[in-house]
Amino acid sequence: MSKVAVVYWTGSGNTEAMAAAVAKGAEAKGATVEQILAADFSLSAAEEYDAYAFGCPAMGAEELEDSEFQPMWDEVKGSLGDKKVVLFGSYGWGSGEWMDAWKEDAEETGVNVIDSPIINEQPDDDGIAACHALGAQLA
Repeated sequence: MSKVAVVYWTGSGNTEAMAAAVAKGAEAKGATVEQILAADFSLSAAEEYDAYAFGCPAMGAEELEDSEFQPMWDEVKGSLGDKKVVLFGSYGWGSGEWMDAWKEDAEETGVNVIDSPIINEQPDDDGIAACHALGAQLA
């Protein structure tokens, strides 16, 4: 049985809803899942998991949240090795450039990104189903 960390930052609750759906999808496939706020996740905690889902909405000029999420991400990304990782988030403007830049940063560090979906605004039923499927990929 795999142990999955769903690590996220949320401002409006949209990314939190996505995180909950990712967690449910992984649990449905038999994984043990922990949902963790970005501020509560660290390099030492990262070693405890078999797979990861990282969620952060687009902020400012299409970038990761910079006071809690970005510092945590910078600390842990180099330790993820070849474990399965998904990146996800919501946005309310732009075209998703923040996810493209985030995924590129992850892959340049050697992170095994298996998927990186984004949802405009609040996830609808199709978005929740896509997040369930995302979690199932990690289990």
